[in-house]
Amino acid sequence: MSWGTELWDQFDNLEKHTQWGIDVLEKYIKFVKERTEIELSYAKQLRNLSKKYQPKKNSKEEEEYRYTSTKAFLATLNEMNDYAGQHEVISENMTSLITGELTRYVQELKQERKSHFHDGRKAQQHIETCWKQLEASKRRFERDCKEADRAQQYFEKMDADINVTKADVEKARQQAQLRHQMAEDSKAEYCSTLQKFNSEQHDHYYTHIPNIFQKIQEMEERRIVRIGESMKTFAEVDRQVIPIIGKCLDEITKAAESIDHKNDSQMVIEAFKSGFEPPGDVDFEDFTQPMKRTVSESSLSNSRGDGKSEPKFGGKSKGKLWPFIKKNKPPPPPPASASPSAVPNGPQSPKQQKEPLSHRFNEFMTSKPKIHCFRSLKRGGAGPEDFSNLPPEQRRKKLQQKVDELNKDIQKEMDQRDALTKMKDVYIKNPQMGDPASVDHRLAELGQNIEKLRLEVQKFEGWLAEVEGRLPMRTEQARRQSGLYEAQNTSAVNSCAQDRESPDGSYTEEQSQETEMKVPATDFDDEFDDEEPLPTIGTCKALYTFEGQNEGTISVAEGEMLYVIEEDKGDGWTRIRRNEDEEGYVPTSYVEVYLDKNAKDS
Repeated sequence: MSWGTELWDQFDNLEKHTQWGIDVLEKYIKFVKERTEIELSYAKQLRNLSKKYQPKKNSKEEEEYRYTSTKAFLATLNEMNDYAGQHEVISENMTSLITGELTRYVQELKQERKSHFHDGRKAQQHIETCWKQLEASKRRFERDCKEADRAQQYFEKMDADINVTKADVEKARQQAQLRHQMAEDSKAEYCSTLQKFNSEQHDHYYTHIPNIFQKIQEMEERRIVRIGESMKTFAEVDRQVIPIIGKCLDEITKAAESIDHKNDSQMVIEAFKSGFEPPGDVDFEDFTQPMKRTVSESSLSNSRGDGKSEPKFGGKSKGKLWPFIKKNKPPPPPPASASPSAVPNGPQSPKQQKEPLSHRFNEFMTSKPKIHCFRSLKRGGAGPEDFSNLPPEQRRKKLQQKVDELNKDIQKEMDQRDALTKMKDVYIKNPQMGDPASVDHRLAELGQNIEKLRLEVQKFEGWLAEVEGRLPMRTEQARRQSGLYEAQNTSAVNSCAQDRESPDGSYTEEQSQETEMKVPATDFDDEFDDEEPLPTIGTCKALYTFEGQNEGTISVAEGEMLYVIEEDKGDGWTRIRRNEDEEGYVPTSYVEVYLDKNAKDS
């Protein structure tokens, strides 16, 4: 099966067919090029999608990615990024292995096709020239034969005419012979030209044209094979990335299987656990017996001596429980870094304790309940250095995290110091390598940094020990404060102006006076005890200056020595005395207590 023998007369159709084949190849190149553009666009969109949902650094959203479900989502985003990379690989390989190679091949194919058809046209022109020569020789032979016939007839006519002279007859005879000779010469030339044409025609249709058409056929078959190989490469490029894409999908599946709902639930507990215990039961308040507004000092003393039930004060309820706090002692104090305004109101001052008992009781009866404003602890910006604005459990975690970070910083500084020390030893042994004194300044800086960091660690470890020492202690007061802490963060109690606002939203003095109040007998007795001063149980040194602006507190200066008359009961306050007339409460974290041996034994 050869185009040279089967299609010897289809030169023009072969020319059109080969041009169509090149057009098909160029169309396939354009198809692959558009596919690579789609792959690049798809990869770009996947990367943008993955980037869009990546957590922002140093943001609250980044903290949410510690749960197993969000970690799995983050792993999915990373794998999608790798997935996009494989589509970029597809685009690059198709561009280099298919588009680039076929583009060069098309240029070579066009040149080869042009050469072959040029040779075909040249052969066609040659055979056409030979045919024209044959036609000219044939016409000349025909013309000479006709001329010889006419000359022969003229000679015969002249020879038969008796009136024609002998010379004229001889002349006609010679002319006839000449024409016959010319016809013979034309005949010989025509025969020679015909033989030559037949030979050229045979070579043309059986040698030259078959060879040219065979080359064109081979060229076309190579084009077909090449486009088939390109299609295989097209599929192979995709197949090469399938294992990597499969690994990406396997990693996504693995990440999904790593989600642990129990672990996430436990992490929620660790993230939001306050460390407080729920409030205890609310005592029943009996309003059937009207309470007297004026009670004498003796009657109150008799009531205490007889061991009767504690007095209760209250009014009408408006449908909601009014958040209340016992007024026996202030709530736990803020740290040294917190402003004095963050310290809640304290207990009764010694001066008030020396007033007549009946006057103090009546004043207590007519006082309005207060809701302590912790708004200063929730001020904008960074919180207190010791995280005292957080619940105990969260505070402990933050302090432990801070201690770990500082220890890491210390280790880094020590590693640098050790490296510089070794460098200095090398300089001492080999002075030509450097001056040993050149690292002394840096070593001194590192030493200062390490010392500062160690002091920071000691400070935070002290706060951590304080928190860890208090966490097991759970009193009714702590539970009340826990309830208040949650109310401060979740309810509308966000400003000190709400001290007078009742649960139903009204804003009157009468309703404030009618709000429920409960003062246990034991706390009441502690604050309204006899006027005998409490004995000292030790001494203390003020670590920080404390402005005792609230009722029941006392101001101290840093470094001042004072007497301890009542140690911390677990509420964060210590009762101290400066002299016989000055005593009150200060935050335990503000002082360093030295208890007497006898007091410890007791």
